[in-house]
Amino acid sequence: MKERLDALQVALTNEMREHEFYLKNAARTSNPAGKAMFQQIASEELEHYERLKELSEKWSKQQKWPETIPLKVKETTVSAILKDMVKKASKLPKGDADDLKAVRTAIDFEANGAVFYAKLRDDCSDPNEKAFFNLLADIEHEHFVSLKDAEELMTDPAGLVPEQRKFRSGRRLIPAVLFRLLDTNGKKALTYLRRAFFFFCDLISMVSF
Repeated sequence: MKERLDALQVALTNEMREHEFYLKNAARTSNPAGKAMFQQIASEELEHYERLKELSEKWSKQQKWPETIPLKVKETTVSAILKDMVKKASKLPKGDADDLKAVRTAIDFEANGAVFYAKLRDDCSDPNEKAFFNLLADIEHEHFVSLKDAEELMTDPAGLVPEQRKFRSGRRLIPAVLFRLLDTNGKKALTYLRRAFFFFCDLISMVSF
């Protein structure tokens, strides 16, 4: 029990750190795609923080999953925001060096988050608990996918057309459990390995769709 409560504290710290990171970069950037993405993900990370805080408090008090309180989070809308931006791609400016650095940092945040929540999901047996952490893992995965596309949109706005988004959407079919194959402890070599993994997933999805 203590181990899982400790894991929730780690999740709370991460969600608030990421919320503040996205808010800071939404305020900093003048890039429309970056601003829209950062603002939306900041809002979603704050909701995750609030639900996790509620869960931590109830779980600590009751010493079990709080069955009487439905703990749910809204599904992410970042994909819809990105889809709208792709339609305007020809009119969008490129992201500057700070924008691209922020997006790449965010990509690592979300990949790590998907791993973390997938592990919490796989380590529990309660079906409600599994469903909660599975949803969080899926949302972090969707953030990852959309941020990868946002990185491309900022790098070459005119080169990204709506049809290409359909191909890349195949990455959503990658089960979050596959993230566990990749150690995300922050070492550069493993970061490059993880990015290579998703690059090959992109290639596979483009062939398959």
